[in-house]
Amino acid sequence: MGDTTDLLLAALEDAIRGDEEAARERLRRLEEDTSAALEEFFGSGAEGVRRQISGNFEDLSRMASAVAVLRSVPAAGRDRFLAHGERISAAVVARALQARGLPAAAFDAREIVITDGCFGRALPDFPEIEKRARERLLPAAGRGEIPVLAGFIGSTRSGETTTLGRGGSDWSAAILGVSLGASVVEIWTDVGGMMTADPRVVPEARVIETISFEEASELAYFGARVLHPLTLAPAVEKGIPVRIRNTRDAGPPGTEIRRDAPPGPAAVLSIASKSGISTVDIITSRMLMASGFLQTLFEVFARHGTPVDLVTTSEVSVSVTVDDLTRLGEIRRDLEKIAQVEVASGRSIVCLVGRDLKFKPGIAARIFRAVEDINILMISQGASRRNVSFVVEEKDAEAAVRRLHAEFFP
Repeated sequence: MGDTTDLLLAALEDAIRGDEEAARERLRRLEEDTSAALEEFFGSGAEGVRRQISGNFEDLSRMASAVAVLRSVPAAGRDRFLAHGERISAAVVARALQARGLPAAAFDAREIVITDGCFGRALPDFPEIEKRARERLLPAAGRGEIPVLAGFIGSTRSGETTTLGRGGSDWSAAILGVSLGASVVEIWTDVGGMMTADPRVVPEARVIETISFEEASELAYFGARVLHPLTLAPAVEKGIPVRIRNTRDAGPPGTEIRRDAPPGPAAVLSIASKSGISTVDIITSRMLMASGFLQTLFEVFARHGTPVDLVTTSEVSVSVTVDDLTRLGEIRRDLEKIAQVEVASGRSIVCLVGRDLKFKPGIAARIFRAVEDINILMISQGASRRNVSFVVEEKDAEAAVRRLHAEFFP
């Protein structure tokens, strides 16, 4: 039942375009795929599970019809629509555990994971979540039950469904783990842990046994797809280790992410890349020996709620990278009031993460020797002693990662 959220997004986009039939066809396909999974797992018991989740598909169909008529959907409606995928999965998983004789108990995550009203990127209300989780989940666990909750979703205090953003299920696990005072948070996924590179790009990539919170956060933010960048934040604060394990191979221990990890012999731990990046170059002589210009510049990005990844400066220019392009047009118009602006898309960030890279002589030479025939568009090291990043055209990113991996992991 993978790719459900992608299918729901596609159906919603069909409906927004007014193509109700295309939207309904995608929803029919999702329902058929779900039914096939139920038949395979539950056999003769599939019908009971199907009846339990049928209301979700009816709701999706009604919403798609309404959106097709209006040709638009508010942010709150989008979250309600997308939340159905996780709600269906959680219900099915609870029933699957029960069918195997395990005392699972389904809970509606929206009654426990309380968030603000920033639909699509909701932020958790930790005090309220802790209160509700301890009131509802701990007693169930104390009775020997296995609480099952959907990830990715929550609700406002007034009961409106929210989502935490793509990849938010990992974050949900950490939020609940912290709220319940867990000794460890485990993320079970389809790879053996955090790796020295994306195995789809570098087949010989290796699992990293132990990594620090800071190093894992850098990798997650700069493109390592194993876990959501925000997953680590609540665990870091409480010092709870996070383990990444492989659902399809439960034997190996995977990767343990800890507040402090013991130093290893390798300077570089991993190489990640993030595509879909745009660079924004801001050029003006008003920067020359002026104070306050950078504040004015970054206030534009803040006003439009768009975070910046990398920053480089010269006497008369600033270059930044952004991966959220939804408000790039408005940002450009505001910046053009104070400077000349050049925007280029189709870029990728390549990031090397390690321990004390800033103080290791020869690291930079090895990096740029490995990619000497690839055009480097922007370089950033900054204050981080763990990260060296540079920007290339998207078409060159995978070659850069492979060459760097061969250099640092022979």
